[in-house]
Amino acid sequence: MLKILLIAVVALYALAVSVMYLAQRHFIYFPDPTRTAPAAAGLPSVSEEILQTPDGESIVAWYAAAQPGQPTLLYFHGNGGALELRNERIRKYLNRGRGMFMMSYRGFSGSTGSPSERANIADAKLAYDALVRKGIRPEDIIIYGESLGTGVAVQVASEKPVGGVILDSPFTSIAERAQQLYPWLPVGLLLQDRYDSIRYIGSVHAPLLIVHGDADEVVPVDMGRRLFAAANEPKQLEIIRGAGHDNHSEFGSFARIDAWVDALRKK
Repeated sequence: MLKILLIAVVALYALAVSVMYLAQRHFIYFPDPTRTAPAAAGLPSVSEEILQTPDGESIVAWYAAAQPGQPTLLYFHGNGGALELRNERIRKYLNRGRGMFMMSYRGFSGSTGSPSERANIADAKLAYDALVRKGIRPEDIIIYGESLGTGVAVQVASEKPVGGVILDSPFTSIAERAQQLYPWLPVGLLLQDRYDSIRYIGSVHAPLLIVHGDADEVVPVDMGRRLFAAANEPKQLEIIRGAGHDNHSEFGSFARIDAWVDALRKK
């Protein structure tokens, strides 16, 4: 009986590992495929643009030009929802004169294809190149990463010249966080999309701002602190007391980010 029980346990574990391996991207990405026009989201000054990828996919992005003398935020959002869920955030930055280019990932907001780390990074570089083709100077581009988007932002900023980098609720790596959440799984062997920001952050040399809530239960604030410690100067860390993972605006994070951008532009 003990032998049979042991075999059953091993078989169940192997089945669980197999399911987690095959379905791993369903645990990372939560896309809303709904395509909404910016005007329908209350952003009449924002236009929709389509990035065509070399492998035949169409990536939906929202763009609004910066006012003279202002930077453009190249924004990479988190792992769930759609562009329209960020409409209030977009509006706040536009009201301050900042430009915005917010790219959706594959499978999100009407973009075709399926998301993956490789695809998201490649598409993010296309978005950067699209801004440069518009005549926007690299020093006038500020890369903004939100949650999952911080992993995209770090890798793009490690290769592309930019005026600054903002990381909102960043992690050290998806692999490390997954191992914390699933200690019984051999994550190191299974995970395909790792977003290993702690590996790339040393190659980022633009001014850096990290914003993290100290009550974040999705990505522990310790990860933000460790990423900050590994980053190059100049850098600034803003710990938002009482804030969770996605409610920073209720605790004054916009004012801190806005002030950092203003100070950056004066240098």
